Amino acid sequence: MINITLPDNSVRQYPEGITSLEIARSISEGLARNILSAEVNGEVWDATRPITSDARLKLLTWDNTEGKATMWHSSAHLMAEAIEQLYPGVKFGIGPDIENGFYYDMDFGDHVISAEDLEKIENRMLELAREKQSFTRKEVSKSKAIEYFTEKNDEYKLELIRDLEDGQITFYESGTFTDLCRGPHIPDTGFIKAVKLLNIAGAYWRGDEKRKQLTRIYGITFPKQKDLADYLVLLEEAKKRDHRKLGKELELFTFSQKVGQGLPLWLPKGALLRDRLERFLRNVQQKAGYQPVITPHIGNVDLYKTSGHFQKYGKDSFQPISTPVEGEQFMLKPMNCPHHCEIYSSKPRSYKDLPIRFAEFGTVYRYEQSGELHGLTRVRGFTQDDAHIFCTPDQLKSEFIAVIDIVLHIFKTLNFKEYTAQISLRDPDNTEKYIGSEENWNKAENAIMESVKSAGIEAVVEYGEAAFYGPKLDFMVKDALGRKWQLGTIQVDYNLPERFELEYIGSDNQKHRPIMIHRAPFGSMERFVAVLIEHSAGNFPLWLTPEQFIILPISEKYLDYSKKLLNILNNYEIRGLIDERSEKAGRKIRDAEVKKIPFMLVVGEKEEAENTVSVRRHGQGDLGTFSIEAFAEMVNNEVKTFMQ
Repeated sequence: MINITLPDNSVRQYPEGITSLEIARSISEGLARNILSAEVNGEVWDATRPITSDARLKLLTWDNTEGKATMWHSSAHLMAEAIEQLYPGVKFGIGPDIENGFYYDMDFGDHVISAEDLEKIENRMLELAREKQSFTRKEVSKSKAIEYFTEKNDEYKLELIRDLEDGQITFYESGTFTDLCRGPHIPDTGFIKAVKLLNIAGAYWRGDEKRKQLTRIYGITFPKQKDLADYLVLLEEAKKRDHRKLGKELELFTFSQKVGQGLPLWLPKGALLRDRLERFLRNVQQKAGYQPVITPHIGNVDLYKTSGHFQKYGKDSFQPISTPVEGEQFMLKPMNCPHHCEIYSSKPRSYKDLPIRFAEFGTVYRYEQSGELHGLTRVRGFTQDDAHIFCTPDQLKSEFIAVIDIVLHIFKTLNFKEYTAQISLRDPDNTEKYIGSEENWNKAENAIMESVKSAGIEAVVEYGEAAFYGPKLDFMVKDALGRKWQLGTIQVDYNLPERFELEYIGSDNQKHRPIMIHRAPFGSMERFVAVLIEHSAGNFPLWLTPEQFIILPISEKYLDYSKKLLNILNNYEIRGLIDERSEKAGRKIRDAEVKKIPFMLVVGEKEEAENTVSVRRHGQGDLGTFSIEAFAEMVNNEVKTFMQ
C-alpha cells in the first residue's frame, strides 16, 4: 500500500500502481468524469499513469491552469492525427500548449494549405474526438526512437531526438498518430467537445531565420460548445481592442520598413500620451527619493561582459559595432543596469549615502526574431521605466516593500483592478544558467519571500522564472477581457554589485558590498501602452488622454468664439482642439466619437451669446449646457480624482 496526501492534507491509502483517475473515482464518479491530469509531487502526470510510491496528489480539471494546458497539448496531437490522415506525408515539428490553446509547426511538403482548409481539419478532429481514443505513454530507447522517425522520414523529430538522452524518451500514441512527447495527456479524446482552428502562420524551425519556414496552425478546444461560443465573442472584442488597430485609428504610433522592423515611431498624440505617463511616474519617483540619471544608447562590449549580459544574450542581441580603433567594439544597450552600476562607482560611497535610487527612462535594444515581433508588445527597441536601488542589507526589506507600494499605486491609478504576484525563483535542476554563488542566491530569494509576506501580498512561486542574475517578483495584471499580462517587476541582485566590485564604507569603517534592487513598474513604455490601449479600448483616463476636448462650431461664424474658448481652457491646463472643417455638426460629433475624444463642446449662436458650451461626453451623449468655468471645474475635478 502507498500513502496519498491530498490538497487538504488528508492521507488515504491505496494499492501501489493505482492511477490518479482511479483515485478520483474512489472519491466520486463526478470528479472522475472531469479529471484531465494530476499533479504528483509537484509534477503534472497523465491521470492514467500508475503511482508506485507515497505521493502528494492534486487532481486537475478544466478549472486548473495545468488541466487546461493538458487538454490543449492533447488537442495539438489530435490536430496532428487529423492532418496526417488528410495530408499524408506531412512532417511534424513541435506542438505545445500555449496560454490560450495550442499550435503545431508542420512541413506540408507538396500539399498546399490555406485558411479554407481549417474547417475540414476541425471536422476531422471532432470525428476522432468522438471515438474517445486513449493516449498511451511508452518509454522508448533512443535507437528505437531514431528507427521509428527514420522510417517516417521526419528530420524534425530526428533532430529533437538527437538532443535527448537515452532513457528519457517517451512516445504517446492516440488513434493512428504516434508522437515524440513528454506529455502529459488527457485520458482520452472524448473530453474534447468543441474545436476551433484560429489561424495559419509561418514559423522558422526552432526559431532560426536561416532554417526552413514551417506552417504553424493555431487552435483552441473546450469541454463544452458554450465555452467555445463565449471565447469567440471574447476574441471578437479583442480584435476591436487590438492596440495595433486602435493605435493607427487614434494616430498614436506607426512602423516603417525603412526604419526597421520592431522599431516603433511615436506620433504626436502617442508621444503626448507617453509623456503624460512618464511625468506621472517621475512625480511618484521624486516623492519616493529617486534621482534621475541619463545613460548612452551604446556601451563598450567590455561593460556587458562584466555584467554577464554579453555571455548570456550576445548571440541574440544586435551584433557589436566596430570603431576605427582596432579591437574596439560597442553594443547597442541591451540593459540599463550596467550603466547605473558605473554611475554608482563614479565616486566613493558611505553607508550614510544609502539607499541610493537611480531612475531612468532608458531605451534598450534586443534583436527579437522577426516572427515574434508583435505591435508594441514585442519590439526591438523599447524604453524601460528603469530604476536601480543600492542599499544595505538592513534596508533591503523596507526598500523592496516601498517598490511594491509604487507598483500597486500605478495599477490603482490606471484602473487595473485585478492582478496576481509571482515570485520567480531559480530552476533547482538547472543552476548552470544563473550567475553568482549559492549563498547570494539563497539570501536574495529569502529576502523576496520575506518582503512579500511582510507586505501582505499573496503570491505564487514559480521555479525557473528568475532572471539570470537574481530572483524577482513579477506582477501579472488581468485586463478588461480577462487576459493576463506581465507588467511590473522587482528583482533582488547580489551578483552585479559583486561583478562590478561596488562598495560602500560601513559604520565600522570597513568596505561592504551594497545590494541592488532592479525595478520597472511599467516594464516597458511600449508594452505598457499596448496593454493600456487594449484594457481601456482606447478610452483613456481623462488625465492621460492626449486631447481632452474638441470644440465643434456649427458654422464658420463661430470660429472666433471657438478660439476664445480654446485659449481659456488651455489656461486651465485642459488640452483640446477645434474642428474647423466645414462639415455638419452631426458628422463632426460622429468623427469625434470615433477618435474617442472625451468631451465634445458644441457651440453656436446661443452659446456665444450666453458665454457657454453645450457638452457631450464620449459614449454617454448630451450632458447639457455649462459655463466655461463650470466645465473647466468638472474636468479638473475628475482629473484630480484619478490622480489621488
